[in-house]
Amino acid sequence: QVHVVESGGDLVQPGGSLRLSCAASGIALDFYAIGWIRQAPGKEREGVSCISSYETNTNYEDSVKGRFTISRDKAKNTVYLQMNNLKPEDTAVYYCAVKYYTDSTICRVYDDGMDYWGKGTLVTVSS
Repeated sequence: QVHVVESGGDLVQPGGSLRLSCAASGIALDFYAIGWIRQAPGKEREGVSCISSYETNTNYEDSVKGRFTISRDKAKNTVYLQMNNLKPEDTAVYYCAVKYYTDSTICRVYDDGMDYWGKGTLVTVSS
């Protein structure tokens, strides 16, 4: 059975930083593309970032470029989203989503019919 669990969400002031983690059991995340997708209150889900399997490619939504960094730790079977210079508009529930592509270069910064989802972690950016 596959479980995907996000952690690291918190209340932070504007300009602050957080690191979100996405850990999995039952699958080796290295074989999968990982996406971070967020949903703010009253808004539709929005892709934030993704990383292809074997770290061949990463992509970012325009509003987070230069502030967010996605990375993997193979030994820990975990994917991270480092978020710096956080803004109030980053407030949302952040979900980790996992999808297998036969092409290891593919990742998409949107919901591409993901195979597995976590339950999300809440990030609140407020003074």
